[in-house]
Amino acid sequence: MVFDLSHVDRKFLSSDVAWPVLGNLYGRLIGDAIGVITGLVFRPWEDILKAFGATAASAGSVGLFHVAGATPEAPDEATARHSVPAHERIIVTNDMLLDAQRRLSTADRADRVDAVAIGSPHLSLEEFDNLRRLLAGRKLAVPLYACTGRHVLRLLERDGYRKEIESSGVTIVADTCIVVTPILPEKPGAVLMTNSGKFAHYAPSNTGYSVLYGSMADCVESAVTGTPIFGAPTW
Repeated sequence: MVFDLSHVDRKFLSSDVAWPVLGNLYGRLIGDAIGVITGLVFRPWEDILKAFGATAASAGSVGLFHVAGATPEAPDEATARHSVPAHERIIVTNDMLLDAQRRLSTADRADRVDAVAIGSPHLSLEEFDNLRRLLAGRKLAVPLYACTGRHVLRLLERDGYRKEIESSGVTIVADTCIVVTPILPEKPGAVLMTNSGKFAHYAPSNTGYSVLYGSMADCVESAVTGTPIFGAPTW
C-alpha cells in the first residue's frame, strides 16, 4: 500500500497538528496492511513519526509502516515495496485530511474546555521545551496533564525544569496516561482538549470526556484562558 502525500499542502505537513491527522486517515484506510508513505520533501523527525504511529495504531491496526527516504528499510519507495507493484496507491488530498481532522473532535460545540491533556505518545524532552516556551510562566485556568516517561522526567528534574513547569499548574504524569489510569475527575458532559490523536480516539469511551483536537499551542492557550482557542488554520 502506498500512501502518497505529494498533493498535500506543504505548510500543513510541516505543522505539529498534521501528523495525528495523517495517522488517523492512514489507520482507517490501511487497516492492518503495511504501507509506505511517499511524497514528503523533508525528513520527518522522531516526535512527528511517533505521533503518526500512535494514531495510526489507534485508528487502525497498524504494526509497521515505512516512510520513503526516512525509515531504515525504505531508502526509496521501490526498496520498501521490494520492487513489487503496490497493492494500492492512495493519493491523499487536503479534503481527505480536513475530514480526518474533523473526526478527531467529538465535542458538540467548541465553547467549553474542562481539561487539557498532551503526551500520548509520551512527551519527549524537546516537546517539554516547547511546552515551557508556550507557557512562558503563565498560570493555568483549567488543568493541563502532561504525560511522559520516567527517563524524561529525570532529565526535567536534573535541569530544574520540572518545578518551573509545575509552578504554572501543569500536572506531570509519569509512565501512564489519562485514558489508561483514572486521572481525570468525573464530570458529566466534560470536554477534553488534546493534541494527541490517540487521546482523541480513546478519551470518549475510556474517560467519558468528549474531545476538541488542536495543536500544542492551541492546547496551552486553551488551558491558560480556560476557553477553547484555535490558532490560524495551517491549510
